[in-house]
Amino acid sequence: MPSDLEIAMESLILVFHRYASRDGNASTLSKRDLKDLMENELSNFLRCQKDPEAVDKIMKDLDVNSDGQVDFEEFVSLVVGLSIACEQCYKVYMAKESKK
Repeated sequence: MPSDLEIAMESLILVFHRYASRDGNASTLSKRDLKDLMENELSNFLRCQKDPEAVDKIMKDLDVNSDGQVDFEEFVSLVVGLSIACEQCYKVYMAKESKK
């Protein structure tokens, strides 16, 4: 039976490839693919963004090799960055809870 972390890794891979396969190139996300992925899989994050150009800026930041596509390695950096931010929020929340 797979562990929680193995399941999370599999989910990350499956989600990436579900959206990457939409434009014919199953190994990268186009800007449209990335926008669709974020609107469906990271909708809470996008709702908190006040910048209507958020996806454009994220695409530019992720596209390290400037090829107009986001490959899996570039995509993982987004997930890692968001996970780090969430973990920091979790620590603040837990610190407040422990003071109650």
